[in-house]
Amino acid sequence: MSNARVVLGIERLINEKVGLLRGRRVGLVCNQASVFPDTFAHAADVFRANSEVDLTTLFGPQHGIRGDVQYNMIETPHVRDRRTGLMVYSLYSETRIPTEEMLADVDDIVVDLQDVGCRIYTFIYTMANCMRAAAAHGKRVIVCDRPNPINGITVEGNVTETEFTSFVGQFEMPTRHGMTIGELARMFNEHWKIGCDLEVVEMQGWRREMWGDETGLPWILPSPNVPDVDTCIVFPATVHLEGTELSEGRGTTLPFFLNGAPFIDPYDWAMELRRFDLPGVAFREAYFQPTFCEFAGESCGGVQLHITDRDAFKPVITGIAMVKTAHDMYPDHFQWRQNAYEYEFDKNPFDVVCGTGKIRNAIESGSSLDSIKGAWKDDLANFRSARSQYLIYI
Repeated sequence: MSNARVVLGIERLINEKVGLLRGRRVGLVCNQASVFPDTFAHAADVFRANSEVDLTTLFGPQHGIRGDVQYNMIETPHVRDRRTGLMVYSLYSETRIPTEEMLADVDDIVVDLQDVGCRIYTFIYTMANCMRAAAAHGKRVIVCDRPNPINGITVEGNVTETEFTSFVGQFEMPTRHGMTIGELARMFNEHWKIGCDLEVVEMQGWRREMWGDETGLPWILPSPNVPDVDTCIVFPATVHLEGTELSEGRGTTLPFFLNGAPFIDPYDWAMELRRFDLPGVAFREAYFQPTFCEFAGESCGGVQLHITDRDAFKPVITGIAMVKTAHDMYPDHFQWRQNAYEYEFDKNPFDVVCGTGKIRNAIESGSSLDSIKGAWKDDLANFRSARSQYLIYI
């Protein structure tokens, strides 16, 4: 194995630790990004071809096991995988926790999913739900670790409040958590007391300061609108627009980089955003026309984000600034999202995205951006302290 790149947990499981699976019936949680980097072979195919692995069941997260479900909140059905012939149970369907029936032929649940480093992304909660099911039904969970593509140092944003937990925020975590999926599994299991039989297969060669394009690993889009590492960098910013009736760029070739609406004057919005002097980002006035999702077929005015210094860039407060300025500049047109977000029908969708109602209330009351950011300080410090004991790569 080359030392020039990070060695993934899934590689180490098969090449060094396959004994963990010997004599066990295996259910694999995976998607199109669950590949072996040297061959690009899919984990399900590798498991199926290995005589020491009894792969019995597949589980798919949001967007499906092959990543072909485009829109962000379309439930995926249970299907039979054409390649392996195995049953694929969707964990983004009428149930999001594996049932006892789904686990009937499973002793170990192996999780191999690529996270994007942001709390508002569902894969880590699919993992948590598998851990809950394992605890309830006497199964073991083996999490194969993968890098946090936006580094493992920076922690930013407000911490989800307990009364605002949802499928995009099951735990009291900040928007940008600075952890790997394996580290999160440990924290979920111990700090938030899921209490399952958990094994984390660590990576080799990953350092906390690494960005995804510094690992030597190929990037396989984990969901249809995250085509590269750069998109992961802006995602914690412009995902906030999903809680509004603004376009976050789905339906364009630059999802999460292009943002706006038909009623926005791009030159005025860009000028107002520049007044904040936000670090590491430039706003270019832009026009765009989505082919699907919000404002499909309509000409939108807005901005394109250009990241000029990713180490300095603070995506969360940048995203809040974008929502705040659109709200303040276009009071006759701006709306919070009208449809429920993640089926949380009793909560304001923007509050679900943020994990709190305080940010929306602050925007509506005209509070400054500095005061919004300042309110995160104590909770963020508490999270940093709690998180420290679950970090694997020091």
